[in-house]
Amino acid sequence: MARRWPAQEAPCAAHPAPARALHHERHRPEQTTLYRLVQQHAASFIAQAEASTGAGLPRFIRDEFDAFLECGILAHGFLRLRCGECGHDKLLAFSCKRRGFCPSCGARRMSQTAAHLVDRVIPHVPVRQWVLSLPIPLRVLLAAQPELVTPVLQVVQRVVERHLLDHTGLKSDEGQGGAVTLIQRFGSAANLNIHLHCLVLDGVYRCGADGVPGFIEAGAPTDEELHALLRTVITRLMKTLTRRGVLVEDMGQTWLAEPDADGEEARTLRPLQAAAVTYRIAFGPRAGQKVVTLRGAMPREGRAQQPLCADIDGFSLHAAVRVEAHDRKRLEQLCRYITRPALSDERVQVNAAGQLELKLKTPWRDGTTHLVMSPLEFMQRLAALVPRPRLHLIRFHGVLAPNAKLRPLVVPQEPPAQAQAATEAAVAADCEVETAQARPRRISWARLLKRVLATA
Repeated sequence: MARRWPAQEAPCAAHPAPARALHHERHRPEQTTLYRLVQQHAASFIAQAEASTGAGLPRFIRDEFDAFLECGILAHGFLRLRCGECGHDKLLAFSCKRRGFCPSCGARRMSQTAAHLVDRVIPHVPVRQWVLSLPIPLRVLLAAQPELVTPVLQVVQRVVERHLLDHTGLKSDEGQGGAVTLIQRFGSAANLNIHLHCLVLDGVYRCGADGVPGFIEAGAPTDEELHALLRTVITRLMKTLTRRGVLVEDMGQTWLAEPDADGEEARTLRPLQAAAVTYRIAFGPRAGQKVVTLRGAMPREGRAQQPLCADIDGFSLHAAVRVEAHDRKRLEQLCRYITRPALSDERVQVNAAGQLELKLKTPWRDGTTHLVMSPLEFMQRLAALVPRPRLHLIRFHGVLAPNAKLRPLVVPQEPPAQAQAATEAAVAADCEVETAQARPRRISWARLLKRVLATA
């Protein structure tokens, strides 16, 4: 039975604001290709996975499929909104709020997180994006053992902060950097590709005699420095993972250690993850084969060397993107880019043969524009993209860490008058019953949409 909450009064389309008329069109996920694919093939995929491995899918993956099929469907619960002037009603369906592959909830989380980072976290200082990509064996390792992401990230942050301190001429106890890292788990082909997007403050903070922190900007790294930094990262990562027993080094060669005895969950999850990392099929008639590709664009010439981009033995470190302190609009666009969802409805379509065609955001160098899979093969990709519960995908470092002493002094501060006016406007626009002190500050959906459209 659908849950119904007391009606909340809201502005009505029949009484639009004088400036411009706005119309809300309810999202209808049941009309999208992605929803119909999951609805028709999820049960068959779960049965196929169990038959192929002799073990059931992990509970959190089955819950993800179930929640996706209820997201945005009125029969599974909704909020009733009523105009206070004419009594006109609108129904707002509940969302799943999952982190796997739901395009709607992923887009909302993207916009909300980007707005929060720009308004409440990242100071008004230059920011440089550092992106670390890993070789395929390490992607498989981090997918199977996500707890290893933390030591990997610690190595990267220490190397980058040491570089910034050297550029500013400070010792480790004289300055402190800050960063926000998003652990992105997917590539443009809906493949499992765990890599790190680090928004690093392009400099360090140094406290004066009065205890007030001042920001010292660092210069841009050179290509030679970037290669040296990547070599340092690789060396320290190999030592860290070897000490933890997940890598074995012998006679100058390094390989992955044999995993512990597989549990029921790992017997199903590991083949899905390994296949999704290597662009292959995990189960079914084409198990082990590469995904079929369509080439709809002209192949490009050999890969040109990009500035501030280092590639060594499958590792890649990119640091060419920098946002100036005053350019908050571009910073928010960058935050939205690194927090974007794995899929969009527009990229998923079914051809005349009943096969799924996934459109790539950007054609590959060989001209590939689409990937072609059977519906069950596509279900395998979706299952591999689902993160484990309670796995934090956004991390804060240095002065931006939650308990850092300098954090209250460096994060953006909203003027009291502006904060009060914004709170009053939000209460009036959103018809909130509670006072601003009774609930945490959260940007309303209407203001979030306005903000996204204004910065698009």
